[in-house]
Amino acid sequence: ETVFYWLLTTIYCLLLLMLIVGLGNPGAEYEWTRHNLGFMLVDSLAEQARCQVKRTECRALVGQTVLEGRKVELVKPQTYMNLSGESVACLLRKREGLKPSADLLVVSDDIALPFGTLRLRPSGSSGGQKGLKNIISALGTDEFMRLRVGIKPDHPVSDTAAFVLERFPGAQRGQLEKVLGR
Repeated sequence: ETVFYWLLTTIYCLLLLMLIVGLGNPGAEYEWTRHNLGFMLVDSLAEQARCQVKRTECRALVGQTVLEGRKVELVKPQTYMNLSGESVACLLRKREGLKPSADLLVVSDDIALPFGTLRLRPSGSSGGQKGLKNIISALGTDEFMRLRVGIKPDHPVSDTAAFVLERFPGAQRGQLEKVLGR
């Protein structure tokens, strides 16, 4: 009886699906830039799960795995940051029954948080992050989980757009593995 209950519970958990969407910009010129922290986290999760994020769907790269007993699709929109909502909305429409508030986690950089700081929230505003703003607009709700990873500079920045598109300096690049591991 206990084995039967465990088996049913396991099957139920595997039927549940969650989307983990990492925000970033496609292309080699954006690799290792601050704005691509979402992509980096998805790549890190995929590596740990021995999963490939390469199937093309809804203008995104998608890979499927099981994390903590739940079926997860790891997603990297290929629409550029400011249009990420197109991919996310399309994927949610195609997966009937998924609710953004329970089945979506979006990972993005956050220039207001100190480097390496993580902030997980169940809902809220975009905080000026244009990828999150576009997702909120495309979904018509801000009720979805978001994990923000801090990239705040330790000096004044006159051009925020240029700053987020710069590659991480060597000292921070060495710390990224630890930040993404958390």
